[in-house]
Amino acid sequence: MPTAEKEKKIAELAEKMVAAKTIVFADFRGLTVAQDTKLRRKLTEAGVEYKVAKNTLIEKAAEQKGIMGLHEFLHGPTSVAFGGDDLTAPAKILAEAARETKILTIKGGMMGAKPLSKEEVMRLAELPSREMLLAMLCGTLNAPLSGLARALDQIREKKAATAAN
Repeated sequence: MPTAEKEKKIAELAEKMVAAKTIVFADFRGLTVAQDTKLRRKLTEAGVEYKVAKNTLIEKAAEQKGIMGLHEFLHGPTSVAFGGDDLTAPAKILAEAARETKILTIKGGMMGAKPLSKEEVMRLAELPSREMLLAMLCGTLNAPLSGLARALDQIREKKAATAAN
């Protein structure tokens, strides 16, 4: 690859690394076209950008942005999933693909500028999504209010029964 083109790719990867809230590195060797297409579709639907890049370009992009500790993940063919608002989406989708295909393997990842081991990425994949956490929070906040509403309704019914007598 000519130097100008390499520099452009490195700059593009560096910007994606800084913009992404989570990044997952995976080895995609052996995936069929159908499996890869299905994976890419799921990632796109979740707002996750998925790229295949040379390890040296990924390392140079990381170094440009002061990100260290990725060398252990960058061996063999590497695909990179850049996550946006949903911190768990890249990890969840790639972990699901790894379980389904038994071919794709997760190498590691990043959250912010902190490298994550394969095990940490797998734990991230097990967390509920942001929407699920918000729903759980709303349910927790709503429970005391519905209890209060029932208590007030019972008081109203007692007063109505007393007034009728």
